Amino acid sequence: MIATRDAYGQTLVELGRENPSVVVLDADLSGSTKTALFAKEFPQRFFNAGIAEANMLGMAAGLAAGGQIPFVSTFAVFASGRAFEQIRQSLAYPRLNVKVVATHGGITVGEDGGSHQSVEDLAIMRAVPNMVVLCPADGPETAAAVRAVAAYEGPVYMRLGRSKVPTVFAEPTPFVIGKGSCLRPGRDLTFVTTGLMTAQALAAAEILAEGGIDARVVHLGTIKPLDVDLVLQAARETGALVTAEEHSVIGGLGGAVCEVVAEGYPVPVERVGLRDVFGQSGTAEELLAYYGLTAAELVEAAQRVVRKKQMP
Repeated sequence: MIATRDAYGQTLVELGRENPSVVVLDADLSGSTKTALFAKEFPQRFFNAGIAEANMLGMAAGLAAGGQIPFVSTFAVFASGRAFEQIRQSLAYPRLNVKVVATHGGITVGEDGGSHQSVEDLAIMRAVPNMVVLCPADGPETAAAVRAVAAYEGPVYMRLGRSKVPTVFAEPTPFVIGKGSCLRPGRDLTFVTTGLMTAQALAAAEILAEGGIDARVVHLGTIKPLDVDLVLQAARETGALVTAEEHSVIGGLGGAVCEVVAEGYPVPVERVGLRDVFGQSGTAEELLAYYGLTAAELVEAAQRVVRKKQMP
């Protein structure tokens, strides 16, 4: 198990050794975002903007305009909130080559509480034109995604977490922006997941199999652009979907999937995520259980959607 933020920090150092155009900016949180690893090895290419996120994004825009590849990090709640105007106006509108890698997304920030738990960042960033939105499942996928992001020309928002998560991609797998992965075949329904909820969906599929329900698991490391073909294939072949995300059910992965199937192949959908509420203080495990972001809740959602599918 490794936290996605740890994989990010380690991969940044590798990129720094390979590409002198990579620079890193942080808002006085480099120990938490793990960009301190880059700062230690490349102090001349690391910029601590202090607790001034808006200024940091403006600096990154200037560096990108000058030909550098800036990776910008802070907590997700600050990137999507405090610096939103700069992301919209200075990065996305001119389509500058800045990578916003926001850590501490979702409720697994834990004891820091609802003020620091971003449960709406994917929805906010998904609505911004020109913005690519990523949410990898584990450490290995994060490492691959960081490399894909560095090679991509344009603005990117990548959401990472604080807590260690199970490894889903045990074998090295290239990350292709805009493409998902079918991690388990199935015929009765499909879990469509992102981030740490992918591991929970795989566990739920095992439980369901014991009861005779065959669940497919599709992981979408890219929220935007969504892998529309993979989602519609799952809708056609299994006839029912359950989305799962450590995020509000409004506007994130669940919203994106519902938009696709409503227009392309309507089927019953259950959305598992936060129900229009803020988080609160507690351990990561306590909060996942409290808000129903567990394999057990996914099993119940799967059973509900299969019943809907069977209705005349």
